[in-house]
Amino acid sequence: MSKKEIRVALIGHQFMGIAHSNAYRNVSMWAGTPAKIIMKCLCAKDTPEKLKSFADQFGWEEVETDWKKVVTRRDIDVISIAAPNFLHKEIAIEAAKNGKHILCEKPLAMNLEEAREMLEAVQKADVKHCCGYSYRFTPSLALARQLVREGRVGKIYHVFVRYAQDWLADPNAPMAWRMNKKYAGSGPLGDLSAHSIDATRFVTGLNFKSLVGNLQTLVRERPVDGNNPDGPKEKVTVDDVAQFLVNFEEGATGCFESTRFATGRKNYNTIEVNGSKGSIFWNFEDQNYLLFYDNTQPAKEAGFRKINVTHDVHPYHGGWWPQGHGIGYADSFVIEVAEFLRSITENTEFHPDFEDGVKVQEVLEAVEKSVNGHSWTEIS
Repeated sequence: MSKKEIRVALIGHQFMGIAHSNAYRNVSMWAGTPAKIIMKCLCAKDTPEKLKSFADQFGWEEVETDWKKVVTRRDIDVISIAAPNFLHKEIAIEAAKNGKHILCEKPLAMNLEEAREMLEAVQKADVKHCCGYSYRFTPSLALARQLVREGRVGKIYHVFVRYAQDWLADPNAPMAWRMNKKYAGSGPLGDLSAHSIDATRFVTGLNFKSLVGNLQTLVRERPVDGNNPDGPKEKVTVDDVAQFLVNFEEGATGCFESTRFATGRKNYNTIEVNGSKGSIFWNFEDQNYLLFYDNTQPAKEAGFRKINVTHDVHPYHGGWWPQGHGIGYADSFVIEVAEFLRSITENTEFHPDFEDGVKVQEVLEAVEKSVNGHSWTEIS
């Protein structure tokens, strides 16, 4: 029996556009992929020459510069949104109105109000929707979830989460759209802590109750041209560092930080969960392993165990290569796309969806409210 064809259009062609393109191009190699992907159209604001070059490199059949034309096309089934944050809402709502399934990058929207509008639109249109928290599809993080949900760490006491990068540690690093609130909505709070919030919900199942936050902009102006640090500068209008303490409804506490100023840290995306029976520690920079401390073992055998999460018995079969052959960042997108396509062809529930995106947005908004009010804030 031939596989169902799913025709995809990608909107956006920078860093995340490359990640999406790689996933759609390689998803057919994932075991049991339920559909045949047609990479129908690439859409972005750029010169025809650059768009054509990108399309040829990654396998898109056509190029377009107007996303409003793309979302109405009858020969498109899925809209993949890899555009800057300020465009997410309008594209997603119009795509939903036209009956398209939607994969949208995180954070879902610029704020909670927009995110709720997007969720309402996809629910009304009855289309499948994915919010791109791709780290969920890393086998080691999925194993962490299994161990916690099986009760292997017992009652959860603490969650410590840090997402640290250093690409802005140089004060002369040039201005970019991610440092402009008009286009990004926030700095590492929405870009990095959004992942941390979703990972916490995914692994622990804990519900955020209240928090107190701290947002700081450490470098307030950036050169427009990185090759001319003494030239014209633009004001940075987002946070450089986001920190917040959390109380969960179940009684556990949490400590979160995201930063782009952690010199030496490239993509130090971590979560540690401490419980009555044990602890887990996950670090994406060492993503093919999970550290697990079993507190039920005798003292002479106690210690964190380093589990190689690359075997057939592990989530997503440990990846898509033979056991012991680790996977990387791009592979999580392939698995994400494969599972999203499965939900479309088999009409099954999929997570993370726009509702998960809204749940994250609730926490992000509470952090900003806390900072503005200099007080503890309840999650709406």
